[in-house]
Formats: sequence, C-alpha cells, structure tokens
Amino acid sequence: MEDVMNQLDEWQAAVLPMVMQYGSQVLLAIITLLIGWWVIGRISNGILVVMEKRNIDKSLHGFAGNLVGMGLKILLIISVAGMIGVETTSFIAVIGAAGLAIGFALQGSLANFAGGVLILFLRPFKVGEYIEAQGIGGTVDSIQIFHTVLKSPDNKTVVVPNGSLSNGNIINYSRQPTRRVDVNIGIDYGDDIKKAREILLRLAAADDRVLKDPEAAVRLTGLGDSSVDLSLRMWTKTEDFWGVMWDITELAKETFDQEGITIPFPQRTVHMMAQEKASA
Repeated sequence: MEDVMNQLDEWQAAVLPMVMQYGSQVLLAIITLLIGWWVIGRISNGILVVMEKRNIDKSLHGFAGNLVGMGLKILLIISVAGMIGVETTSFIAVIGAAGLAIGFALQGSLANFAGGVLILFLRPFKVGEYIEAQGIGGTVDSIQIFHTVLKSPDNKTVVVPNGSLSNGNIINYSRQPTRRVDVNIGIDYGDDIKKAREILLRLAAADDRVLKDPEAAVRLTGLGDSSVDLSLRMWTKTEDFWGVMWDITELAKETFDQEGITIPFPQRTVHMMAQEKASA
C-alpha cells in the first residue's frame, strides 16, 4: 500500500506542474477557438450584408462569403496551435505538405474550384438567369465555391460541378433583352398560303407583347409529306417569350379553324393500279 501511495505522489508531482503550466494555455486556446469561430461567422455574414447594400452582383455573395470564411478559419487554427506551444512554422509546413497530398487526391474538387473562379471572372451567367448546360436547364440559384445550384422549371434543385460548367457549352436564355419567337405550323396543300400568312401576321400585330421592330414575318420553311410548313417569326421581350409562344399557337389553331384553313395530320395516299396479266 505504501508503494502505491508513493507512486501516486510521484505521478502527482510530475503531472501537476504540467497541468498548471499548460492547462491555462489549453483553456485559453479553446476559448479563443470558440470565440474566433463565432466572430468569423459574423464577419462572413457582415460581408454578405455589405455586398447586398452596395448592390454587388448576387453571383459573388456565396462565393466570397465561403472563401473569406475558409481563409479566416485556417488562420484561426494556426493561431490557436501557436497558443498551445506548437511551432507555427512547422505547423504551416505540415499543412502545406498535407494540402499537397490532398490536392493530388482531390483533383476534381480543385478543378471545380478553378471552374468557380473562371465563372465569376468571365461571368457567362449570374444568379437569376436561366441557362442550359450539361444537358440541364434551370434558373441559377447560387454560385458556390465548388458547384452551382440551379432550380429547374418544375422546382427541382440541381447541383452542377463548376469544372464541368466552365469547360462545357452554356446557353444563356436571359442575357439578351429580346428573343425571337418561332411559331411553326403546317397547312394543307390545297389551302391558300397568302391567306394563312395574313392571318398569322394579324395575330402577331394584335398582341402588344410582340415588338414592332423588327417586324414580324411569315416564311415558308418546307414542303412536308402532308403539309406546307410556315413559320411565324416575331420578336418579344425575353420575359414574354413563353407567353407569346403559347398564346399565339393557340390563337393560330382557333383562327385557322374559323377561316377554313386545315392543319393536316400525317397521312399517305396509296394509288392502286391494275396490272394486266401477260398473255400466255
């Protein structure tokens, strides 16, 4: 029993000074880490508020906030490590070596990060615009460090890697203030093309959303198997594109029915010819 007590006394004599020496440093480091983490969150939110007040492009909000927050957190961890006695130079070297190893392992993520930087620099699209890329279409909801979030027309959330976006084709449907609306419709071969053209132009002129300049036009675009194909081409504001497309198509069908112009369905005429049998 006396030996056990002697060992406890020796352990206490060895450990207690270490606790007294390093305990306060560790406690202070933990407090600093918690407070610093909270302050970084406030700073990131403050940056977003300032950017909103100054009407800075929304495309930069999420990217800038995440990037600043990540950088400050790395500096905080290095500072806390120095408070508990870790050599910061060695710590930075270890972080650099680890970062290099992680970089090789996460080449795809680095490509996505670089793609995000290119997107924000070149700005092929911004938040609120409707784009089509990688076979996906949707309104840009946010641009993050590694990916871009789209909202599809049926309200699905689509996450697209920035690397793929920056290296692929992008169709931006919202960037230009006006768009051309093409309403393609076929009429019967026996119908009056001039009359059909006049009806389509009349419908375009009656819609206030259709721009007067450039003027609407009707072109004969093809001679199909069962129809003469016409195309009504008119210009409208980008936000009115789908409304004009749907409304004019419906009115064209109703007006053609009233005016006696037929919209044919695919059909085929077969001529049967009697074949004379050769005489024996």
